[in-house]
Amino acid sequence: MTKEQRGKVDASAIYDGLRADIQDGTLRPGDPVREVAVAERFGVSRTPVREALSRLEHDRLLTSSSRGLVVRAVEADEVIQIYNVRILLEGETAAEAAQSRTEADLLRLESLLERDRSLQDPDDAARALTNIEFHEAIWTATHNPVLQDILRRLTVHLVRTPHSTLSVPGRWAEALDEHAALIDAVRRRDAGAARALASAHMTRAREIRLDLLRRHVVTALHTGTQHEEHTA
Repeated sequence: MTKEQRGKVDASAIYDGLRADIQDGTLRPGDPVREVAVAERFGVSRTPVREALSRLEHDRLLTSSSRGLVVRAVEADEVIQIYNVRILLEGETAAEAAQSRTEADLLRLESLLERDRSLQDPDDAARALTNIEFHEAIWTATHNPVLQDILRRLTVHLVRTPHSTLSVPGRWAEALDEHAALIDAVRRRDAGAARALASAHMTRAREIRLDLLRRHVVTALHTGTQHEEHTA
């Protein structure tokens, strides 16, 4: 990192970089995030690092442990609560997008859908990230920065859950069809249809997430039982 680059790195840039690492899975739940290592990575003093880490802790992305600050794991109850809020917000956001979207917004949505349909057997991480891009394009079409900020905060927590809902067989194609229907409603400026479609889309995602959580619990219990039998 050059001196010029170091001069441009402030607490906000550090926050954004670490937040992106948490969002894309580079930093996993339980991973330590240490001041010295972060300062060395960004080539800065520890003062802006402390500020960035404090913000991440305030946003509940980091938590204190016996090892210092670590990436916080998301509890099952919290995941469901986030989905419940997103069902409401995504519906209203889609309705607002239908009313406020520009031709540029519409072109962006259509381009993203075309790209996603052309992907050849994307892995789970790729599906999750492209899905976020599509939803962010809907949020952007509202031209409402408050809604956009709230939804981005909620989404960071969901991305950190093991496996996306799009990992379920058949869900990727189904989700893309739902995206296409939503784009059509936005194109027609049909706020009511857009609200209903977006709410149904997120409700389906919540149902799949609940099923994934149940399977995770059953697997964990089964693995624990086998371990006890093996060590008995």
